[in-house]
Amino acid sequence: MSSKSNKKEELPQANSVSQQLARQLEATAESEEEEITVNASALSLGIRAQKKLLSKLSSKSVAKIFIDETSGRILDNIHRLARNYSGKKDADKLLKSIIKTIVKMGILYKNDLFTEHEIKLIDEFRNRFHSLAKSIVTLYEVDFKFDRSILTRMCQECQELTHKIVSTHLTPKSHARIDYVFNYASNIQFLEYSFNPNSTTNRAIIKEIIEDMHTLMDAGFL
Repeated sequence: MSSKSNKKEELPQANSVSQQLARQLEATAESEEEEITVNASALSLGIRAQKKLLSKLSSKSVAKIFIDETSGRILDNIHRLARNYSGKKDADKLLKSIIKTIVKMGILYKNDLFTEHEIKLIDEFRNRFHSLAKSIVTLYEVDFKFDRSILTRMCQECQELTHKIVSTHLTPKSHARIDYVFNYASNIQFLEYSFNPNSTTNRAIIKEIIEDMHTLMDAGFL
């Protein structure tokens, strides 16, 4: 994956992709063919019923279930960065992979399907992801010479933990989506592109992401 240097950076669009994100959530719930692996058939049927119910909810309702407004703006801006970096197709795939992963893990969590060991892994993931978030803030606010390879390593640690958390619950296709998300986010070229101090467009997008990250961290959600 490489940046197209001869392509003019796309200016931020006026319309948010939050509505698109919500529609993707609905599509995930309605057409997803993969099954979450569970032992009890009754529980499996219950989870399928939840997914079907999600498909009948409005886009706004679905978005509220899994993604708050602030997190939605962060995803919107990540989509904008990815679209400017490698095009709409890759950006849409990234967003779709994030959404499907959030939906499936949300269903697992809401149904108390994680074991005690997996809950401990989730807590470890939260701590690692919090450290990653603080490093991103530092990179933007304090030192643009911050070693971006550290972010790559931290992303990879979160990636490994995510696989461990859902190892007995999700299919190989879902694990492939997890890899796509983290491999894209940890790509050193993408990080260099996104945090380029000479890019007015990217600087503005990152600023919005950082502001929303501060909001989530202050509220204890990140």
